[in-house]
Amino acid sequence: MQHQHVSSVVCATPCPPLRRRDALLQLAAAHDPAMQQALSTALKPMADATDDAWQGLWVTQQAGQLTGAIWVQRLPMKFAQLWLPKAEGPKVDTLLRAAHQWVKKQDIRLCHVVLSPEATFSETVLLDHGMQRLACLQHLIGSSDQRLWVKQPASLSLMAFNELSNAEQLALLAAVGHDSLDSRALREILSVQELLAGFYQQDPQAPQHWYAVGYRGVIVGVLLLAPHAATGRWELMLMGLKPEWRGQGLGRALLNKALYLAQQAGAREVTLAVDAVNLPAKRLYQQAGFMRYTQQRLFAWKGNADRR
Repeated sequence: MQHQHVSSVVCATPCPPLRRRDALLQLAAAHDPAMQQALSTALKPMADATDDAWQGLWVTQQAGQLTGAIWVQRLPMKFAQLWLPKAEGPKVDTLLRAAHQWVKKQDIRLCHVVLSPEATFSETVLLDHGMQRLACLQHLIGSSDQRLWVKQPASLSLMAFNELSNAEQLALLAAVGHDSLDSRALREILSVQELLAGFYQQDPQAPQHWYAVGYRGVIVGVLLLAPHAATGRWELMLMGLKPEWRGQGLGRALLNKALYLAQQAGAREVTLAVDAVNLPAKRLYQQAGFMRYTQQRLFAWKGNADRR
């Protein structure tokens, strides 16, 4: 008598509501402690979410047991973040294919994923599934009491960023980003408006520490700072000058001003992220005593870039 063999094909399906807790535990186990904390933060707003809001959570099951999970976390403005499964076993390809197809059907503009140094997930797997390498970000930390030597201290003035009109804000960010070495691939994908929305999303309270930088009666750059009460540190989100004002020592003066503001507010340390290829910026921060404490690799699936 011939025996019928049960198919061993693994399929990914939207996570049933009753298996959601198991799926999220699987996701948490797949990441290092730093990313587990980030996942926990991402899940907080989902506490009262409807079942429809969980459509981006996909799982594989075998013999009634949940064997893998992947989550596409929806973000504002058709963005998303991907939370990866464990980088082991044949189910990874199945889950990534399901997530990628879902992202395309949802018309998501950009779905990114972050790999920390501790991540065991292979970059090759992500590239094989159509992701693009966007940037390698180095996270630096420095003391707020450090100052750079400047030959002729520049008298920089700060104006609240929100005093500019939306058009002026976008024009300033576009000028500051011109020829920037930071995250060029990301800037090619996203419009200036989308980049600004991303800054707002990081911390809705942060704009009270955002400034347009003035020098000799004209606006020459931008300084975006964000205090983080949980750590007592301040973050330098963005510091930049218009191209025609670079190379005149204003960058050194602007960094000194950022450190002074953080120190005056009681923050002992300042953090920032810089693209690994941005050697001039890295040298400037290193001269101010900043040191690398971690590094992240950024990958993404791109949507329709023509909609910018």
